[in-house]
Amino acid sequence: MKINLTPSTKFEQRHNGPDPQEIKEMLDQIKASSLEELIDQTIPKAIQLEKPLDLPSSKTEASFLKEFKKLASKNKIFKSFIGLGYYDTIVPGVILRNILENPGWYTAYTPYQAEIAQGRLEALINFQTMVMDLTGMEMANASLLDEATAAAEAMTMLFASKPREKKNAAKFFVDEKIFPQTKDLLITRAEPIGIELVIAPLSELDLTDADLFGILLQYPNLDGEVIDHKQLVASAKENNVLTAFASDLLSLTLLTSPGEMGADVVVGTSQRFGVPMGYGGPHAAFFATKEAYKRQIPGRIIGVSVDKEGNKAYRMALQTREQHIKREKATSNICTAQVLLAVMAGMYAVYHGPKSLKEIAARTHGLAQLTAKALKMLGYEQVNKVFFDTIKIKTDPVQQSKIKAFALSAEMNFRYEEDAVVLAFDQAKTISDVKAVAEVFSKSVNHRVQFDWNQMIAELELEFPEGLARTSEFLTHPVFNQYHSEHEMLRYIKRLENKDLSLVHSMISLGSCTMKLNATTEMIPVTWPEFGQLHPFAPQEQAAGYYELFQNLRNWLSEITGFADTSLQPNSGAQGEYAGLMVIRAYHQSRGDHHRNIALIPTSAHGTNPASAVMAGMKVVLVKCDESGNIDVEDLKEKAEAHKDNLASLMVTYPSTHGVFEEAIQEICQIIHDNGGQVYMDGANMNAQVGLTSPGRIGADVCHLNLHKTFCIPHGGGGPGMGPICVAEHLVPFLPGNPLVQTGGTSAITSISAAPYGSASILPISYAYIAMMGGEGLTNATKIAILNANYIKSRLETHYPILYTGKGGRAAHEMILDCRAFKEIGIEVEDIAKRLMDYGFHAPTVSFPVAGTLMIEPTESETKAELDRFCDAMIAIRAEIQEIQDGEADKENNVLKNAPHTAQLALADNWDFPYSREKAVYPLPFVKGNKFWPSVRRVDSAYGDRNLMCSCIPVAEYEDAEAEA
Repeated sequence: MKINLTPSTKFEQRHNGPDPQEIKEMLDQIKASSLEELIDQTIPKAIQLEKPLDLPSSKTEASFLKEFKKLASKNKIFKSFIGLGYYDTIVPGVILRNILENPGWYTAYTPYQAEIAQGRLEALINFQTMVMDLTGMEMANASLLDEATAAAEAMTMLFASKPREKKNAAKFFVDEKIFPQTKDLLITRAEPIGIELVIAPLSELDLTDADLFGILLQYPNLDGEVIDHKQLVASAKENNVLTAFASDLLSLTLLTSPGEMGADVVVGTSQRFGVPMGYGGPHAAFFATKEAYKRQIPGRIIGVSVDKEGNKAYRMALQTREQHIKREKATSNICTAQVLLAVMAGMYAVYHGPKSLKEIAARTHGLAQLTAKALKMLGYEQVNKVFFDTIKIKTDPVQQSKIKAFALSAEMNFRYEEDAVVLAFDQAKTISDVKAVAEVFSKSVNHRVQFDWNQMIAELELEFPEGLARTSEFLTHPVFNQYHSEHEMLRYIKRLENKDLSLVHSMISLGSCTMKLNATTEMIPVTWPEFGQLHPFAPQEQAAGYYELFQNLRNWLSEITGFADTSLQPNSGAQGEYAGLMVIRAYHQSRGDHHRNIALIPTSAHGTNPASAVMAGMKVVLVKCDESGNIDVEDLKEKAEAHKDNLASLMVTYPSTHGVFEEAIQEICQIIHDNGGQVYMDGANMNAQVGLTSPGRIGADVCHLNLHKTFCIPHGGGGPGMGPICVAEHLVPFLPGNPLVQTGGTSAITSISAAPYGSASILPISYAYIAMMGGEGLTNATKIAILNANYIKSRLETHYPILYTGKGGRAAHEMILDCRAFKEIGIEVEDIAKRLMDYGFHAPTVSFPVAGTLMIEPTESETKAELDRFCDAMIAIRAEIQEIQDGEADKENNVLKNAPHTAQLALADNWDFPYSREKAVYPLPFVKGNKFWPSVRRVDSAYGDRNLMCSCIPVAEYEDAEAEA
């Protein structure tokens, strides 16, 4: 054997599942002579790329990490006193290692299949309970994207929930002392849907204005001031005006909660509960409200229900709020949550408990108070008298210039306003930091004071004015009071993890969701402090590494999509949709076409598409699909011409939601352009395009990319997501900006997300994926994704009808199995989904885009062996259905209707079923070697919605259950 001294293992070989021999066997199965022939039979020749992707050559994993460490070192970690909703925090090691860095937590999918997601669901119930307790509200959701978008969701929910007396009211008053990034995003969201924003001092608030429907207050506010708003809220109620608060969770351990002041909605971020700043995200925002708004609350709610045996079980509640049902009538396009980050924040509260949280808050307040005393002794004037963690110090321009210079030389970032310096403290600050701040201010006035620090510390008292000091208890549930040793916390986290199926167990073949490998090397940089400990509004020169990453990633994504430029700001796929449509809207308006407001959307579209269009101020006109699942070109043409004077856009997914490369896609784009519109392409299915075709080649004008799908950011149990938009040259000027950081186009729309680069700290994952795969590797990944899908199709099509295929009889990267015929014998598609759990698999996408079907997408990361296991399971389930059809199995009492089967059920003394225990729990030989046990039996969702409860289960209920047993 000759010795090869150059590394021979490419990352591509680790990422793509099938090896060359398996590829050959699979091609034989599907009757294709080569991958190239398969692609030609799948993707229309007219849209195939004519040359390879122009990307840097691929790097090995070791060389990538070495080079990326150099890039990361260009970021400079200064002590941040900027605040504005982003604070340094200490991530408990037990949470860092066992949740954030643990694929058992970060590779799970959104908990649609509750029986195999009980761990995540319990962790989210903890988060919701924490939020409800601290805000003093009756309900909370399972998190939103960031504080600014949560505030916007509050505004739109209150607008849609106005009392009858205010049905025509359109004014929303915002206290000028709100965070600037929130203000900017409210401007983005208000105008397209007809809300008139009034941003002014509280002294100008007129609650008797008949056109006023709601107000938003920051508590504590931009200046750090804490104000008692009880009287204002009471007056608002008398005038039928609804109230929303943007609040700080840590402060609420010491301060009277907004709920106790009578608030209707409370929003904010849980970032300082153990989630790094990460140059802006991802973080879990929170949204809490009154039970009266349970049908209007945006996003996910986790609720308590029961399983088939009456045991308590968790599941996602109130699914009638889903965009797939409401579509253009939805008031929000939020279709997921920041689950991984909400889990971390909830676990932070579990680990610390109420006592330690209060101590952290008191210490944070104490450091701010100590600094205020020192600066007063130096002759400075403090503007805000009642504060939690933030002090505002009056300065003149000369003083401020000196303070800034000395602070930067001491590697500290303060917040600077026209006539003041603002300092925000947090958990990670110490007495040494206070002394360093005092030294900076001392030098700036050339005034020395001999501080008696010990005496000053001894005099510190936790004193808030009456009415502002919290007296109510919080986090009283045992879960927040029994896991404070690391050993117990570790075991609790592991217990919950063991209840969840994730990619560490088996493939998750969700159509449209692309559950591919999240490689360890891609994940490693995420927890490097050079990326995690930067404030998003730190001086740009301190983030040189980030900016190099942003520039390279924008160039790469633009090359992959065939577009001119990319915005990395949208922090979810739905945000990307909205951003793309708002950019199109701005383009039309720049040309004087303010009247262009019609969005054509195929009936097959993902539910967020019409919701996003309505939020962007557009009117939705639906376009029919033909019997093959393709857009009905004649219907499209007819509607485009009928609305040509007002046509704004077409929203199209490609390949289609049905898993087909539509032959007429270029004609479709041309029809829209001929009638004055722009083509928005939903990038949900980009995994079938990369390197083979592109939105730009096809003729689209803008697309969003789900980085948490095609570009390997993990789904995190339902979030974080990331949805950058790529645009053609004429749309570049309108890419979104930020009020505090220069970004976006020359005519930038106002911001889409709170942070200038969205969830910046997870961008290294996609960066690593592209850098290690290279252009050729990415193209091969797409080919394998299409091969894997067609291999599954070939193995299953003699057992289940495949609903749609392309012109060459091929599927794209996904396919739809038609299970509707089984309804005749009482078998629903849900029964198949639950039975798959007994085989150790998560179900494919259920009943979307066609009710009664399963949409399967295997991704390129799965080996032939894993694909075969999945196919064997599906074929075995089909045989079980056949037993019912042939009368060999009972129509009601069978393995599908009773699925999933738990270990507790299998071990019960009584086995009252007409099939064996082995058939129930070990239906195929491979299951015995790697059994995943669902922790509950089938969950009754209807019961949970009728008896809505979205907080931790009271201990008394467990005691009652034990007594009954």
